[in-house]
Amino acid sequence: MSVDYVNMLPREARALIREGKFTKQTSGICAGYAQANLAVLPAEYAYDFLLFTQRNPKSCPVLEVSDKGSRELKFIAPGADIARDIPRYRIYKNGVLDGEYTDTASFWRDDFVSFLIGCSFSFESELLASDVPVRHIEEDRNVPMYITSIDCVPAGIFHGKMVVSMRPLAHDQIVRAVNVTASMPRVHGAPVHIGDPAVIGIRDINKPDFGDSVTINPGEVPVFWACGVTPQSVIMSVKPSIAITHAPGHMLVTDVKNSLLKF
Repeated sequence: MSVDYVNMLPREARALIREGKFTKQTSGICAGYAQANLAVLPAEYAYDFLLFTQRNPKSCPVLEVSDKGSRELKFIAPGADIARDIPRYRIYKNGVLDGEYTDTASFWRDDFVSFLIGCSFSFESELLASDVPVRHIEEDRNVPMYITSIDCVPAGIFHGKMVVSMRPLAHDQIVRAVNVTASMPRVHGAPVHIGDPAVIGIRDINKPDFGDSVTINPGEVPVFWACGVTPQSVIMSVKPSIAITHAPGHMLVTDVKNSLLKF
């Protein structure tokens, strides 16, 4: 019998992830609950990064910041283990991807600070409820993500380009999608661009920098939202000594209902 991940409770999903029984991307699971991107940095970088998130709220809407050295969260997912409850992690050393892991407990340090950042997967159930289709869910793929030519506002040592996620929509669906997502600024809010990818520096819409390509049907328009993978683009630019992030598309499923993240 197939497992009903769509209607699973977040704590049940996190338990399966911690046990290594679910390692796939998390789009569409635990419908109605917010998901979060992850960026873990040594404390020496934490203030600059927090300032960076405050100056770039579209890309980096912070849902929670951990205590130094703690793998636990107090608000969005009590009982979660930041080092084990995400299906797949990435570790960067000096800005270079060092590897992907399903468990990062052995890498944990007492000076790590975790930033949990809102994710566009959170508004997808709201789009579906408004009869706006989500192509990568239909095709059982990861959402396509692209590094753009849009500069983030720098803060301290942190600077770099915005990453966006893309969902193709028919013309008569765009206004609904904008209205639905604009009401959820803590998970990226309204799109940052609609239409020609070249305007924001995307050379080939069929070759995303992260995630998977999806079908764009004749007459559909690519719609782009700011993406919580932006910190990974920034980390590759800034080259901190070590950083842990989620692998693109592999999020922390929180206990927060999407309805609580609306205006």
